[in-house]
Amino acid sequence: MKAVNRKILEQVIAATTEPVLVVRVDQPDWPVVLANPAFETITDAAVLRKPFADVIEELAGRELALEVSETVRSQDEASLPIESNSREYLLALRPLRLAGEKTARFYAAYWRTGTGSGTAEGAEMHHALLKAKRRIRDLSRDDPVTGLLNGRAFADVFEHDWAVAAREKGRLSLVTFTLEEFSAYLEVFGRHATDSCLRRVGQAIRRCLRRASDVVARPDGQRFIVLSHASDEVGVQEFAAGISAAVRELGLHHPRSSSSKFVTVSYTVSVADVSKEQRDAREFLKALLAVVTE
Repeated sequence: MKAVNRKILEQVIAATTEPVLVVRVDQPDWPVVLANPAFETITDAAVLRKPFADVIEELAGRELALEVSETVRSQDEASLPIESNSREYLLALRPLRLAGEKTARFYAAYWRTGTGSGTAEGAEMHHALLKAKRRIRDLSRDDPVTGLLNGRAFADVFEHDWAVAAREKGRLSLVTFTLEEFSAYLEVFGRHATDSCLRRVGQAIRRCLRRASDVVARPDGQRFIVLSHASDEVGVQEFAAGISAAVRELGLHHPRSSSSKFVTVSYTVSVADVSKEQRDAREFLKALLAVVTE
């Protein structure tokens, strides 16, 4: 098939009645590079000046924005049932690859008002199938205790963002949090209460994330790790201190803590200037996680 002139493609997209966005995903913050007039009917045009994940968060909430971010980082296709401005849509995400490309530089997002089944029953079945597919995917990527990403899934996300930062000569920040005197807490309260503690700490950390492109995971028993695209080390230190305070403010009783009567976390901040790093992403992450924080 012959190549189509860009102007022709822009006219085709502009004439499409479905809201459509085209997003550049090989640049930081995933800027929107094209939006058709139909998209402007569901949101203010000012939203388009924000990163793609922030656009989704504004339209459909933080939880869906996090799921969309995971889909894009995984280079997957997805169809997600969403509600925006009291209307139901099927948000279809599709990577756009040129010949010979292994990694997509662009994504298309379509807000579809129908599923193609023609009936309400068919639409309901389609949504149920989509949820089942997402659940199967999540089982392989989620930590079963906290629902956060597991170590393997986090490594995949970090490798992708590392490659983008390398191209853009950017920096990435990692903050590792360690539950202090975790073994003593486990001895007092047992496994079930400890799992509940881990879930609440994980949720507290997740609530503190500043944008949908930030990621938190539980790579092992008593540690959490946050990936941020912030490059200012002082700002990242303040961000980490705020999370530490949020965990303490949960008020989870820890009778054997030597420093506080509540569950607390210590943290370590690492800011990588990716373009100057001799190690690759996995080597960098492996070295960071090999450091045991008591």
